[in-house]
Amino acid sequence: MRQTNYEPLSPLSFLERSAFVYPEKKAVIYNDFTATYAEFKQRVEKFATALKQQGISKDDKVAFLCPNLPPLLEAHYAVPLVGGVLVSINIRLSSQEVAYILQHSESKMLFIDTEFAGVIKPILDEIKDIKIVNICDVQPKAFDGPDYEEFISVEPEEFFFGVEDELQPITLNYTSGTTGKPKGVLYTHRGAYLNALGEILEFGCNSSTTYLWTLPMFHCNGWCFTWGITAAGGTHVCLRKVVPEEIYRQIEIQEVSHLCAAPIVLIGMANYKGIGEVKMKRHLNIMTAGAPPSPTVIKNMEAVGCTVTQTYGLTEVYGPHSICEWKPKWNELEVEERARIKARQGVPYITSVYMDVVNPATMEPVPHDGTTIGEIVMRGNNVMAGYYKQPEETEQAFRGGWFHSGDLAVTHPNGYVEIKDRMKDIIISGGENISTVEVENVIYQHPDVLEVAVVAIPHEKWGEVPKAFIYLKEGANPTKEEIIEFCRERIARFKVPKEIEFGELPKTSTGKIMKYKLRSKEWEGREKNVN
Repeated sequence: MRQTNYEPLSPLSFLERSAFVYPEKKAVIYNDFTATYAEFKQRVEKFATALKQQGISKDDKVAFLCPNLPPLLEAHYAVPLVGGVLVSINIRLSSQEVAYILQHSESKMLFIDTEFAGVIKPILDEIKDIKIVNICDVQPKAFDGPDYEEFISVEPEEFFFGVEDELQPITLNYTSGTTGKPKGVLYTHRGAYLNALGEILEFGCNSSTTYLWTLPMFHCNGWCFTWGITAAGGTHVCLRKVVPEEIYRQIEIQEVSHLCAAPIVLIGMANYKGIGEVKMKRHLNIMTAGAPPSPTVIKNMEAVGCTVTQTYGLTEVYGPHSICEWKPKWNELEVEERARIKARQGVPYITSVYMDVVNPATMEPVPHDGTTIGEIVMRGNNVMAGYYKQPEETEQAFRGGWFHSGDLAVTHPNGYVEIKDRMKDIIISGGENISTVEVENVIYQHPDVLEVAVVAIPHEKWGEVPKAFIYLKEGANPTKEEIIEFCRERIARFKVPKEIEFGELPKTSTGKIMKYKLRSKEWEGREKNVN
């Protein structure tokens, strides 16, 4: 018997409500495909029924390697509807990286868009016990097993759109760790529910919202907008290729009102040659995160009639945790000053509640003077349940009763936070996290390499990219191109160093490589870019 004054929170309830309130409203649009909310719910019920028939039940992992298509959106409801846990994998990863995630997560099924069949074919022997379903959007069937539409062509059962335990896992998202191995970040139904509501509250979404999927759904489950837009009763516009021409085409024909994007996407949009011909029928609201945007990017986008909102977070906090909450008095400032303020990380979401900048040694808050640097820490409703099968790493991340971000920042007199640097050596390139240790471990596999250090260097387009400093074994003479090609064969292309430099590496008296000296040389004469 259910309690009168308590209901476990789950974003599954969002779909049930919107299908009841807006049954005939368009919920999903993708090219010629459309689904009303009633149809969206029915497709989810069919999908969940098919999963159940395959034996998927509580805590079973179901993986997706798929761009922003309707099947992946439907999976955010269908998989947890049968008690399963969705594992949405970055489509830019290499075969071995995907294999690791599938094996570590213990996924029982894999739904793959067949454009990415080449990623899976080399690892079929390693994942032979995983059932595969083909998603045939632009390429024909590539593997044994059904295609997606065939798979969900079943008589749907009735489901309860909720959970008995709101702390039950709903998704498992993999992010790079400082050890180089991806960590599995567990989200709960409660956390997903509250962060989804936080997103639509902070972003001003409602039933008239038309949301364009420029943000990958594999990034923190699309910052929880996979559930948030449904909660608002808005319309999801799916997008396969995130390129400026197609973004603007969809903005115009679908009358898009909202989208989310990393700064690299905004750079492409701002520099699109045909931008002057774009006819925006509605004011466009943009949320950006993944890396702090430069004031120039914000200024350029707002010059074409958009409003840009900066948020900040990590995979471990369901995506955005804080927002640069705008104050009307700032509208009177010069455009450059407005853009500079908008690039700050701001204050916690309504649903996040807690964030601070502290001295990591004492855990005491730093003075609100805009100059004293400390570490950003968070706690509250949208902090992860923990790292999957990594209790020691979870305990370390939660030390002192806070989640430690590893990001260095200051707090301004008005309480707004601004990132200044990172404690870790993680490189954020175009919104993608790159572990320097992971790249170094790959380069160390080269027979000619004795020592290597990878650091971030500035890049006009991507914000920052990896550069490898290599000390070779005596008599070895590989070319820079050979090292780069060696990396391309083993890791995702975006992780491959863009530059190589051979020579001795600076070290401490104890033999530790001094990366800060290498970084300082590369960033000399310009402010450290945190993009």
